[in-house]
Amino acid sequence: MIEVQHLSKSFRVRQGGLLSPSIGIMTAVRDISFSVGRGEIVGYLGPNGAGKSTTIKVLTGLLVPDSGEVTVGGLTPWKHRREHVARLGAVFGQRTTLWWDLPVRESLELLRHVYRVPQGRFRENLALFTDLLDLGPFLNTPARSLSLGQRMRADLAAALLHDPELLFLDEPTVGLDVVARERVREFVAHIARERGVTVLLTTHDLTDVQRLAGRVMIIDHGQLLFDGQLNDLQARYGGAREVQVDFEIPPADPRIPGLDLLSAGGVRAVYAFHGPAAAPVALITAHAPIRDLTVREPDIDTTIRRIYEQDLLHAGVR
Repeated sequence: MIEVQHLSKSFRVRQGGLLSPSIGIMTAVRDISFSVGRGEIVGYLGPNGAGKSTTIKVLTGLLVPDSGEVTVGGLTPWKHRREHVARLGAVFGQRTTLWWDLPVRESLELLRHVYRVPQGRFRENLALFTDLLDLGPFLNTPARSLSLGQRMRADLAAALLHDPELLFLDEPTVGLDVVARERVREFVAHIARERGVTVLLTTHDLTDVQRLAGRVMIIDHGQLLFDGQLNDLQARYGGAREVQVDFEIPPADPRIPGLDLLSAGGVRAVYAFHGPAAAPVALITAHAPIRDLTVREPDIDTTIRRIYEQDLLHAGVR
């Protein structure tokens, strides 16, 4: 669905003060290449200023790159803009495509005319989205009166009314409560699975990535530093795993050779280890009778923070 080869984009920026201004060059994206298959959900991650927005603006046809080749569904976005945008959907967490003073239903009707969606198909999509996103209680409510969670769900319906092949999601669950976040995630997963919609997801809520995207791409300083499975990223850079143990009785000495003891008190002890869990579990069960045992994976937020703070991807193997 998406093919990007050696994409680069720079901007001229004003530097210096009022008395000695100058023009400098800021490279937003530097020689990145990747491809995304149809129906794939990919998390596109990076700190603020990393180059995510520039990449997406090129993919949507809003920007023309300095160099490189980009095709989306066989089209060059900035050369075939009208045909290209008709096949896209986009939801940006801080913006809305709804008309502020109109009821949600009327905004969707207007979008039906904009995208020339046949009446029958419009009714089918509206019925499906109303069911999956629970739009019924606020379809007749003006956008200005919606809660953030309601507006986000309505924007998702608006973005997918015309059956786009590609959906851009930028911070789709920002500020939402637990129930609204889960409903949005379930809906996106359903649409990708049942309709083959390709989804490019940019977010700082890494639970979105865990729940939706098996594959992640990480960009920083305009360079694509990682492109692979989330599990591989965790295995390489996630640090130690933990195992929490409840012994039958408090052990005389909770220390176990080969494991790092993180904490101990009463019958409970927590150990850190690297690699598969089989060896640590065997060591623990041989040490003393146990009542319960839980293996905890490294937290994805902690992993990503370590990657950024310690510059692990720049220093390590991609």
